[in-house]
Amino acid sequence: MSGRDFLEPGPLPAIDGVRIGELIGFSGDGASALVVIPGQPAGAALMARTVTDLRGVHIGRQVALMFEAGDPARPIIIGCLLGTESWPLDDLPGQVEVDADGKRLVVTATDEMVLRCGKASITLTRAGHVRIRGSSVSSSASGTNRIFGGSVQIN
Repeated sequence: MSGRDFLEPGPLPAIDGVRIGELIGFSGDGASALVVIPGQPAGAALMARTVTDLRGVHIGRQVALMFEAGDPARPIIIGCLLGTESWPLDDLPGQVEVDADGKRLVVTATDEMVLRCGKASITLTRAGHVRIRGSSVSSSASGTNRIFGGSVQIN
């Protein structure tokens, strides 16, 4: 199903640049966003792809739109506009930083980071705790294998 399925038939002029529309909902399967833009026929909605993570809380918000190859039936949401309001401090979306240069990968989170695969996990906390869990944990080294700590407890 394309965006044209929601529009009235007839040729539509190409759209260049950014346009402001409104997010009015999501398709029945939730896979596509539905938007309206000023000047389109009343009651017509466009199915849009998006480059940003949109959720139900964004319905009714203004969105910045670009159109693939200028086709007015192929909108792409490039962002959700904040307008004059700002995010409440306690509702800020989670921030994770990733820095990769091909030789080193650094992932930074504010409170906790978990690397999980099946029953195994490594958890890093803001307080400096590191938890390694698994049905079996092995440590090996071709050189010295050192364990440092203020105290070391075994069992």
